[in-house]
Amino acid sequence: MTAVDARPDTTPLLRFPRGFRWGTATAAYQIEGAATEDGRTPSIWDTFSHTPGKVRNGDTGDIAADHYHRMREDVTLMKRLGVSDYRFSVSWPRVQPTGRGPGSPQGLDFYRRLTDTLLDAGIRPVATLYHWDLPQELEDAGGWPRRETADRFAEYASLTAGALGDRVATWTTLNEPWCSAFLGYASGEHAPGRTDPAAALRAAHHLNLAHGRAVQALRACAAPSAEVSLTLNLHAVRPLTDSAADRDAARRIDALGNRIFLDPVFHARLPQDLVRDTAPLTDWSFVRDGDLRTASAPVDSLGVNYYAPTVVAAGDCPAPSPWPAAEGHVRFPRLPGPRTAMDWPIDAEGLYGLLTALAEELPGVPLLVTENGAAYDDYADPAGRVRDPERIAYLRAHLAAVHRAIGRGADVRGYFLWSLLDNFEWAHGYGKRFGMVHVDFASQRRTPKDSARWYADVIARGGVVQ
Repeated sequence: MTAVDARPDTTPLLRFPRGFRWGTATAAYQIEGAATEDGRTPSIWDTFSHTPGKVRNGDTGDIAADHYHRMREDVTLMKRLGVSDYRFSVSWPRVQPTGRGPGSPQGLDFYRRLTDTLLDAGIRPVATLYHWDLPQELEDAGGWPRRETADRFAEYASLTAGALGDRVATWTTLNEPWCSAFLGYASGEHAPGRTDPAAALRAAHHLNLAHGRAVQALRACAAPSAEVSLTLNLHAVRPLTDSAADRDAARRIDALGNRIFLDPVFHARLPQDLVRDTAPLTDWSFVRDGDLRTASAPVDSLGVNYYAPTVVAAGDCPAPSPWPAAEGHVRFPRLPGPRTAMDWPIDAEGLYGLLTALAEELPGVPLLVTENGAAYDDYADPAGRVRDPERIAYLRAHLAAVHRAIGRGADVRGYFLWSLLDNFEWAHGYGKRFGMVHVDFASQRRTPKDSARWYADVIARGGVVQ
């Protein structure tokens, strides 16, 4: 691919360290399709998307971007971009249809073909074990609020690593457990669509426990050289003002959005202010002796997903909310300024602040920006070109923020653009496009956008032209 805005070599360049990992990312339910093929059974997202009123326009992931059948074409796209790493997720109900017991040979073979094709293209496979597609049978048995689901996840991790352990360079246990717990079980905005804040807090703990058990399973079954990681959508929380009330609102959201995962995983402890804040909902008696020690099994890196900051003030947020026990204490004011098609504010400073704060809190833990990107209302013009200058501006600003954080000492080793393809965007269906490759969902035709060519130029230069 050729750059769309190539500049002379004398143009100032923010050069990234040698060996910096330039990647892109997707998730199984969002792109694979083939929802009932080769023994795959329903996940909670199959059930949720087929429930009237849950997803915009009644869209489902039944076909999505048809990656299951077009995988080689998509890897060829990545090779042309020049990415060094591809972060994908494994579909739990595709490789272990009941969520327990033996694996599916057909499902495991798909991921063997994918990883082999990536390796042949010179692309490092980065596999996420869980990107929200819990087998429906496990949800029917209680889902993440039930402790046994963590046991099932450890077995699934062993099974998958046993099949792919010699191929995968980096394993990520969970993607954004905050979303799984709080959008899935508190606000009901995501699958499985439950609105039980106490259950959401149990789910968060069991996701932490599942992560720790999966780390142990991966250490036992994956290649000794494999990196083991966790990806969190950490919230860049800011108080609207410096008032005591607004600062306390920020503390509450930091506890529920960040420290509920960071403290158990990296410090083997629960945030005590979180325990106090949520006392009206639970006494946390579901946390057993040894759980926090298990959750804190050492990892080799931390993935950070960032799209927008979280600005809070004292007030009240409507129920049901993804913030248990925050009702009556916190509101989320809308600030002026540019926004993406998701109606999210654009502020690269939040990413810089997150990375530098993590570098201080977790010295010695390498960081990866595992998702960053923006949705816009993209379309192909009469000549077939997809012009997305807003996305390019967003990416340029956020990569500059990463570069600045590295300059301040943050050990950031890679950046994964979300997303490779336009896809099924969860409750928004196909109405929001994050891809750097446009997908015409009727024909499944792939068209690299201007941002894809821009990113290819960034990778080729090893940095961002200012």
